[in-house]
Amino acid sequence: MARQFWRLTVRDEFSAGHALRCYQGKCERLHGHNFAVELTVEGERLTPDTELLLDFKTLKSALKETLRELDHRVLNETPPFERINPSSENLARHIWQNMAHRLARSADPQARAVRLFSVSVSEKGSQTATYLEMPDA
Repeated sequence: MARQFWRLTVRDEFSAGHALRCYQGKCERLHGHNFAVELTVEGERLTPDTELLLDFKTLKSALKETLRELDHRVLNETPPFERINPSSENLARHIWQNMAHRLARSADPQARAVRLFSVSVSEKGSQTATYLEMPDA
């Protein structure tokens, strides 16, 4: 029998400025973006009553809280980006880690039961960096 699971995806955005350290080009100077963020979780069990993997409202709220810490900031001055480059790749990993922490400590048992699948960050619609973690085989 095939293994069944569901994936849920939510999207949000934030605005911030950054300068890419050690970049040979104009992006080494301070500039801004409206960053788009896409977050996907997965799981195997729906709630018996509502038959939901997780309420979208719960997932969207956690993502909004995470992005609030980045919104309208100079990322190079915002932890942890005062010491690591505020690239889209590092932003995706940072959001992943923050969301993993929030979901694991959520009061909602369904939030604790889902797994993060991926976090994608886009500076423009035509370019996206995606971070995910695969368990060791």
